[in-house]
Amino acid sequence: MTPSDLLSAADLERYCREHQLAAQVVRLEVPTPTVQAAAQAVGCPVDQIVKSVLFLVNGSPVVAITNGLQPIDRRVIAEYYQVGKKRVRLAQSEEVARHTGYAAGALPPFGHRAALTTFLDQQVLVQMQVYAGGGSENALLRLAPGVIQQAVPVILLPLTSS
Repeated sequence: MTPSDLLSAADLERYCREHQLAAQVVRLEVPTPTVQAAAQAVGCPVDQIVKSVLFLVNGSPVVAITNGLQPIDRRVIAEYYQVGKKRVRLAQSEEVARHTGYAAGALPPFGHRAALTTFLDQQVLVQMQVYAGGGSENALLRLAPGVIQQAVPVILLPLTSS
């Protein structure tokens, strides 16, 4: 997949508009490849930054959404599917692009090329407002966490150890 084949922040804006989702793409002057960079760019605590991470479970893509700096516990996903932890692996950049249409590091929680199983960490719902991947390295999506549940069916699980 070439960079011109990737979905963009404009595609995410269109998706939000077409699905009447109360979410706004915020374009930034700096790239936001990490939770810390994103929090600094918008001036919020790291817990208000939502990361969408693509995993492959026995080769099938699933999205895990958490907030803050805590790592995602792959065992929780493995237990859900009743497979060993080694059957759950982080997708590589080209796999993220192929399965979602978006570049790794800019992955939004929804608006992907195809419907994907989506796990949402329960702690995300504690926040009033969050910022998620906005479809490009210089964009974030500002929304209430409930909008994610509106946009896609989610499986609520405790995905982090905190």
